[in-house]
Amino acid sequence: MAEQGKQGGTVFGPGYVRAISPYVAGKPISEVAREFGLDEAGIVKLASNENPLGMPESARRAVADAVAELGRYPDSNGFALKGELSARFGVPADWLTLGNGSNDILELAAHALVEPGQSIVYAEYSFAVYALATQEIGARAIEVPARDYGHDLEAMAAAIAPDTRLVFIANPNNPTGTFVPAAQIEAFLQRVPANVVVVLDEAYNEYLDADQQYDSLAWVRRYPNLMVSRTFSKAYGLAGLRIGYAVAQPELSDLLNRIRQPFNVNSVAQAAAIAALGDAGFLRRSAELNRAGKRQLTDAFDRLGLEYVPSSGNFVMVRVGDDDGAGARVNLALLKQGVIVRPVGNYNLPRWLRVTIGLAEENAAFIAALERALA
Repeated sequence: MAEQGKQGGTVFGPGYVRAISPYVAGKPISEVAREFGLDEAGIVKLASNENPLGMPESARRAVADAVAELGRYPDSNGFALKGELSARFGVPADWLTLGNGSNDILELAAHALVEPGQSIVYAEYSFAVYALATQEIGARAIEVPARDYGHDLEAMAAAIAPDTRLVFIANPNNPTGTFVPAAQIEAFLQRVPANVVVVLDEAYNEYLDADQQYDSLAWVRRYPNLMVSRTFSKAYGLAGLRIGYAVAQPELSDLLNRIRQPFNVNSVAQAAAIAALGDAGFLRRSAELNRAGKRQLTDAFDRLGLEYVPSSGNFVMVRVGDDDGAGARVNLALLKQGVIVRPVGNYNLPRWLRVTIGLAEENAAFIAALERALA
């Protein structure tokens, strides 16, 4: 219902929606070029955790074929892609929900499972969309203080209230890069009440080292209140096509599919995802490049005496000063040199920057620019 504003005009929408601060994405290259008078070709963007290899050639070919059918609506149920995912992960097709990126999945879960006034639990310094999804439905946020910039699952389990209906866990976590070992997650799942759904957000799952990997889909088979969310935007190189998916038992996937938009994943994205899913070589190269780039960045941070959080994703969060203006100040100095990274002051981390791991030459350009900015 509309309300009367202070000036006597009509104010639309509920207060909890008007109070939302919209999500701010990483600066695009074109914007930085305009703002600082730079040549776009010389700008390095390490702000949005994109795959520096771009889209795999297999997906490019699939996209070219799919373009011929753009006059028709996409398959609303994603039959072919669900079939590939089902075969790959050994789960029934009706356990799958496709999303317009995994961001869509996170918001669908909040809308489907939580009523206004009920609570959602998530960790301090975890993905900004958890707070946005909570606020946009008028739910109550229970933000649990971080431990070493990551999830404190014992404290999160203790924070679950009688009205809690949803818990978000990011593993690895964005923006800090922290990782929770499998044993801790399973112990947490055993403590969560059966009427509380846990969304395990695995957007960076494909970047995990071999000794970190675990079978979260086996947990989905055992815990009816678990939903695993993944994306094709990161390691698979399809960020611009916006496609993700959730795996959950039918009681949960049915709810998500009831409220998602009928054509929430376009036909080009579905075709590209099928091709990328089968491109094991590209996925392997992406992981290898990421490991090498991570060493390149952290070796430089060690040399410069900078604190950083050990990361299990395709980015590293680094502290660039001792005052609360440090992140913004160094970020501006980098932008003036044509290097885009991500300030994280909106996470209450004003002394830090998050840097996406790029190609070797992009990482080198950032390191050189950082040294000049710090000097």
